[in-house]
Amino acid sequence: MPRRARLDAPGTLHHVIVRGIERRRIVNDVSDRKNFVKRLGELSAGTKTSIYAWALLTNHAHILLRSAEIGLAGFMRRLLTGYAITYNRRHRRWGHLFQNRYKSIICDEDAYFTELVRYIHLNPLRAKLIKSLAQLDRYRWSGHGVLMGKVKNDWQNRDYVLKWFGKKQGEAKSAYRNYVKKGIDQGRRPELVGGGLIRSLGGWSAVKAMRRSGERELSDDRILGSGEFVEQIIKEAQGKIIYQLPVKEHPQKIDEFITQICKNEKVSIEELKAGSRHKEASRVRARIAIGLVRTQGVALAEVARRLGVSTSAISKIIKRAS
Repeated sequence: MPRRARLDAPGTLHHVIVRGIERRRIVNDVSDRKNFVKRLGELSAGTKTSIYAWALLTNHAHILLRSAEIGLAGFMRRLLTGYAITYNRRHRRWGHLFQNRYKSIICDEDAYFTELVRYIHLNPLRAKLIKSLAQLDRYRWSGHGVLMGKVKNDWQNRDYVLKWFGKKQGEAKSAYRNYVKKGIDQGRRPELVGGGLIRSLGGWSAVKAMRRSGERELSDDRILGSGEFVEQIIKEAQGKIIYQLPVKEHPQKIDEFITQICKNEKVSIEELKAGSRHKEASRVRARIAIGLVRTQGVALAEVARRLGVSTSAISKIIKRAS
């Protein structure tokens, strides 16, 4: 069966899984780990790709990121190719280091963002690379320690993640850690990375229950989300939502559009882009989203990225206005 094209647009949230070829190691020692993390950080900062969660294990790695103008394929190509060359040179080996095709899953941010951050950051504990949550707090090879303030990585988008757990940093860190602690006993969570329908419905038992009731749900193994979310992403990928205003060519026009409406409505652009859900900010965000999508033809994912919310949130705004 031929491989299907990856789904991507600037602003899309992806859970990326990279595995060593034939399940072999991708890191042998601390120097390899430092090299991989350094490259990940430099590339994230250089391409403005937001990274929210990550975990580097012995023979694979997980990354939760929001793609930028370079796109997911460009980002991963530069990360994996550059690392593989230095790894092979250092260990005097030849040939492929990674499986030819990394796995990428588009995620419904509203429904799964915190779940994925927790799932990814618990990987070292599940793999028994460390023995306790206290050790994970200071573990250098995942993003959890960064969120806890025990490890420093300026390139990781720490503030965005913590805002999901509270307004004040101290309260958010505590709530986040408690949330992670509750997930330890949940195990491997195959519904977050398995087949499309099984994944989105939360497991095989839910799929069987749905089929017994005669319900139908659209699914795609490239997407983690409800049938409605899957449908929206596929429609956008098929060009039913036309991207008439490429950001590379007209970024200034989009910025001017947002700035003018914020000025007229007397709402701070910073508040809007920080993802504020205050009533007035939400109203102005909806007005901007509708204008950019319907009159300018900007892609939902790009509008979401510029307004500080998820693609599904923009989709809901457009549908309510229909």
